[in-house]
Amino acid sequence: MSGPSISGYTGSATTRDMVATEIERRWGKAEVKKYDPEQNTCLTFAKWLSLNFVVKKGEKAIKSVTFVEQKDAKGNVIKKIPRPVFLFYVKQIEPRKEKV
Repeated sequence: MSGPSISGYTGSATTRDMVATEIERRWGKAEVKKYDPEQNTCLTFAKWLSLNFVVKKGEKAIKSVTFVEQKDAKGNVIKKIPRPVFLFYVKQIEPRKEKV
């Protein structure tokens, strides 16, 4: 998929590697070469829905992590809280079918 980045990926090498490792385990090294976190190949369930795609029945999410910053009153980061993120790779989705 091409186009502007809408994935929310912030550039973390650790996150990219976690997802790439799971893609390789499931679909092989050739798919890892196609994986580009900035070009919308791995998104959340809700994000795929907003783009008119649905996750195929029976597909399991790729677990990743993001960090939410907690700031004090002055805006200084006092800690980063890990939050799980569940992603679906482009091979796990299909175009949404319109109800007739």
